Amino acid sequence: MIGVLRNSTYARLFSAQIVALLGTGLLTVALGLLAFDIAGQDAGVVLGTALTIKMVAYVAVSPVMAAMATRWRRKAVLVSADAVRAAVALSLPWVSEAWQIYVLIFALQAASATFTPVFQAVIPDVLPDEAQYTRALSLSRLAYDTESLLSPVLAAALLAIMSYNNLFLGTVLGFLASGALVLVTEIPDGARSEAASFRERLTRGVRVMLRTTELRSLLVMNLIVATSTAMVIVNTVLVVRGSLDRSESDVALLLAAFGAGSMLVALIVPRVLDKIADRPVMLTGSAIIPPALAASAAVIALPAGSGQWALLITLWAILGAATSLILTPSARLLRRASDQVSRPAVFAAQFSLSHACFMLTYPIAGVLGAMLGLPQTALILSALGVLGAFGAFALWTRPVA
Repeated sequence: MIGVLRNSTYARLFSAQIVALLGTGLLTVALGLLAFDIAGQDAGVVLGTALTIKMVAYVAVSPVMAAMATRWRRKAVLVSADAVRAAVALSLPWVSEAWQIYVLIFALQAASATFTPVFQAVIPDVLPDEAQYTRALSLSRLAYDTESLLSPVLAAALLAIMSYNNLFLGTVLGFLASGALVLVTEIPDGARSEAASFRERLTRGVRVMLRTTELRSLLVMNLIVATSTAMVIVNTVLVVRGSLDRSESDVALLLAAFGAGSMLVALIVPRVLDKIADRPVMLTGSAIIPPALAASAAVIALPAGSGQWALLITLWAILGAATSLILTPSARLLRRASDQVSRPAVFAAQFSLSHACFMLTYPIAGVLGAMLGLPQTALILSALGVLGAFGAFALWTRPVA
């Protein structure tokens, strides 16, 4: 897997991804604690609303910017997006009201919705060989998972000596470093379809996804991923600080368990995909998530002192592993279904439509968590995951290499 880093262009881009992810990881922990500071037991509502706004930015901005960016140089788009993200993150320590969180999160994530699909579409052009690309995908997933594991641990260590507001400065540094690395990297510009209208470019990715069997199933799998991620991201702080009455550092550690499970799968998947097709790997992840969410509901409802902490760490790790089984191979499907002209639009469509699922699950996790309780919310998300799993199996009815 590490051999793919011999490609110097990819090595720089991967380094840019690492530093940006580290900053984003610190942001995740700090944002949850900021929401708890501002809203107390209603932190789930504030955080759920903020993350829903994030999804609105992703869904609305990504396809529009992908269509417009076909006329721009990729490097300029990536560096500009990083600069905007750094400027917005620099403002977050001064937030004192929930509405300010909402405005800044929209601006920050609109820039991310511009950056991420363009970045993802660059990698297949840098690594045209599928075996190398597969290992790059696993390395990328490993980067996400390492961030999920190390960023909370780093945050926990930093929280022992400083206020959580200082964690936002780590986010700023991460985005600035990412932009600098992109700036010194030779990035190939994509093929252009000059005759295509803006409307055709805007809808190109969705049309490719809807006419491709495995991508239709991937659309439903996105919903399954969204159920587990919403429970973890929105409600971990309430599970730890509210239900279990544990420390701020334990919030970071439980998030790290999710990352550890996902990282383990990312290490294994490249060899698995050399022997097994994408379909059984991804559908296995789809089948695991709903029962794991149901089990988490039962564990949260247990009385204090009954082993809740160890069980929750285990379940969060299982959820992370199952999520990685779906996400790691997904870009292989997108690459196969697209060409150089359509690839940026296809990646943008996946980015936008997958995050549309979070627009449903984040409010469920946040608002229903406050209204009904965390066990009931986990059960509702589990039921939604069951529906998604049935759809994923039904839509992907035949093996695809």
